[in-house]
Amino acid sequence: MSSKLNRYLMTLLGLGFIFGGSLYAQEGEAPTIDPTNTAFMIVCCALVLLMTPGLALFYGGLVRSKNVLSTMMHSFFCMGLCSVVWFACAGSIAFGPSVGGFFGNPTEYAFLSGVSHGDVWPDCDFPFFVGFGFQMMFAIITPALISGAFAERIKFSAFCVFTTLWLILVYAPICHWVWGGGILSGDEELSWMMKWFNAKPIDFAGGTVVHISSGVSALVFCLVLGKRKGYPGDPMPPHNLPMCALGAGLLWFGWFGFNAGSELAADDVAGNAFIVTHICAAVAAFTWGIIEWIHCGKASLLGVVTGLVAGLVCITPACGNVYPGAAFIMGIVVAVVCYICVAIVKEKVGYDDSLDVFGVHGMGGTVGALLAGVLCHSNLGVEAGGSQFMSQFASVVITWVYAGVMSFIFLKVIGATIGLRPNEDDEATGMDLSQHGEKGYQS
Repeated sequence: MSSKLNRYLMTLLGLGFIFGGSLYAQEGEAPTIDPTNTAFMIVCCALVLLMTPGLALFYGGLVRSKNVLSTMMHSFFCMGLCSVVWFACAGSIAFGPSVGGFFGNPTEYAFLSGVSHGDVWPDCDFPFFVGFGFQMMFAIITPALISGAFAERIKFSAFCVFTTLWLILVYAPICHWVWGGGILSGDEELSWMMKWFNAKPIDFAGGTVVHISSGVSALVFCLVLGKRKGYPGDPMPPHNLPMCALGAGLLWFGWFGFNAGSELAADDVAGNAFIVTHICAAVAAFTWGIIEWIHCGKASLLGVVTGLVAGLVCITPACGNVYPGAAFIMGIVVAVVCYICVAIVKEKVGYDDSLDVFGVHGMGGTVGALLAGVLCHSNLGVEAGGSQFMSQFASVVITWVYAGVMSFIFLKVIGATIGLRPNEDDEATGMDLSQHGEKGYQS
């Protein structure tokens, strides 16, 4: 009798564990992690990180030999500095719970203290840590892009202070506006664009967030900092074009992770983003070469790689919402616009944008963001039209103004305190020796 009672009790106890466990699974079970999307995002994360060393080579080859290490240092140091700042607070400002649509709660994900193993990135099926890391790679390369504008004439201390302020107070808020549910997103309660135009602005992979913000800030930097000693009278040719071309190739390679990965899933939209990225870059490189051939009598390698970067910039905001035919058109348009800015307008106006950050990234991002509103396709989620174009235009203007004004303020404060430029003797010696005590080449 006792054995039957024991079996009965054990059966009830087992059912209790099963039932209780099923309730726990229903109420507290961690979201499902998809291994395919997780692997895809980890690869894309690595590809985006690779872009920053590629940028270092691209920029490093374009400057004079006495400034190659200091120029590359800007990109490599961003890999450390920006990672730390993103981990500490900027990532939370970008993606934390919105405070009025302007920025995220700075403490929500600070040092990832509130994130647990098994948590997923919002509205996705891969680990939170992977999503946070993917966005960190964007935060690394965006300030590094600006460094091409002030190459060969900046104090390293000024660069560090500006980059820290800019990442926290410019990049992270704009990132929140667009991708974190803020004023330029599709959130109907917070989005100015939805209230004004009933249309969510398209920025699939960073036209406003990355390229316009950095390009406009670069222009402001040029104007405040002034020209390089001897510019434009003294010749300042690139010291190593093969290095530059290799860097451009790594940028092209990594950009597939930048754009396709912004779909946050291994699906057909990511595949579309992949192919339109390549088409726009290829068409822009080809078009730039032809324009330069006609205008100057010869097509140069420097021109072709500049064109391909302009094409990559242009397609970035639109790559998830346009088809290959539209990407072909965008490649032609951006090559024409950026060539005019780099080869004609810069000389006429007289500003010294050392490596054409504004002409390629600022203008290329602007062209891409505006064309996205005209060439987007309803089959890819967005209907082209007047409302969409006005939403794109307004988001571009807001980004231009905010990034430009904030950068101007930072530069004036830094200039009045620790100073922006080294003295003339240090600049003549070169930034490698004067700022870092080393040389790129031993004679």
